[in-house]
Amino acid sequence: MDECELVIFISTVACSLAKCCSAEELTILSAIFTQLGDSLATILTKRELCEAATTNNVISTLKDDNDSDSSKKDQ
Repeated sequence: MDECELVIFISTVACSLAKCCSAEELTILSAIFTQLGDSLATILTKRELCEAATTNNVISTLKDDNDSDSSKKDQ
């Protein structure tokens, strides 16, 4: 499903829910899906930060190893 199809699908679901749910039900569903989206964004951000930190640590370690190898060769 491409991004346009995804938007159409989500809009169709929203319209379908609006036809069969009360205002109170739509209010709680809206809050639930907003919280879900925010929670997923928080989880993804945390993962990205951890991955970036891990990558930076690996790169830093590799650089340190290369620097110490170079200094051993110079001696």
